[in-house]
Amino acid sequence: MDPRRLLIFRTVVRNGSIGAGARELGWTQPAVSQHLAALEKEIGTQLLLRSSSGVTPTEAGRRLASHAEAVAAQLQAAEEELADITALRRGRVRFATFPSAAAVLLPPALARMRETAPGVDVSFEELEPPDAIPALMDNQVDLALVFRYGCTDVDAEGTLEWTPLLEDRVLAILPAEHERAHDPELALADLRGEDWIAGCERCRANLMANARSAGFTPHVRYSTDDATVVHRLIEHGAGVALMPEITLEAAPSDRVVVRTLPELTNRTIGLINRKGAMAIPAVAALRDALAAETGARSIEAALI
Repeated sequence: MDPRRLLIFRTVVRNGSIGAGARELGWTQPAVSQHLAALEKEIGTQLLLRSSSGVTPTEAGRRLASHAEAVAAQLQAAEEELADITALRRGRVRFATFPSAAAVLLPPALARMRETAPGVDVSFEELEPPDAIPALMDNQVDLALVFRYGCTDVDAEGTLEWTPLLEDRVLAILPAEHERAHDPELALADLRGEDWIAGCERCRANLMANARSAGFTPHVRYSTDDATVVHRLIEHGAGVALMPEITLEAAPSDRVVVRTLPELTNRTIGLINRKGAMAIPAVAALRDALAAETGARSIEAALI
């Protein structure tokens, strides 16, 4: 059954005549009559009794009119729901990000969302970039905040869209008692003989790439993704590490020394999503909130 003809039939029944129904629809009377005739032919029975005073539905017509009202109500509900989503009065975003960004960047971005798009429900889970990528590809999440280094292999991200948001400085972390901790001439090559603490796959690759550029291969004695564990190891003289600034902010320590070394390469934090996802208003709203937060941080960093 053609749903368009069903709605035309409903309009005619509600108005009591073909002419009045045609005027409401903005159509000509013959065009409406043709659609009604086609509907009766499709169903196989007469739906309207026609007279000079208008139309009266037959028993079949009354039953069909009842169903037509239900269909119209469902369409209206769908229209209103989609309008709510478009206007950000409702919507849902499934979001993923790595732990330090979840601690530092996500909370203020969600606070912005409560102001700009209070009807949007954001759910999130902690996923490192290698895990966030397949989650996106399998449609388990809509948007993910990840990081890349210059040495990062991004082939696994396939056809996903990438939006860079923030340059996150990579810093050297030393024990407070280290003999070179406060040496203004300290360079990465000066740490060649140290035990190193390495983190996730991408962070370890960045350590190796920076050390290789400095002319040595680091001796990685400990491996952990937990920034607090890294700090505690360094506090007790177990080694040194490279850590991004966002990670340091998520797990601060006043018992280590943080050094900026000019030869270290930064990491880039950005969003990845399936193509076309940014056309969804709720997803775009979360992107805008994260962009506003990272943009504010970039301005603050530039002023320091």
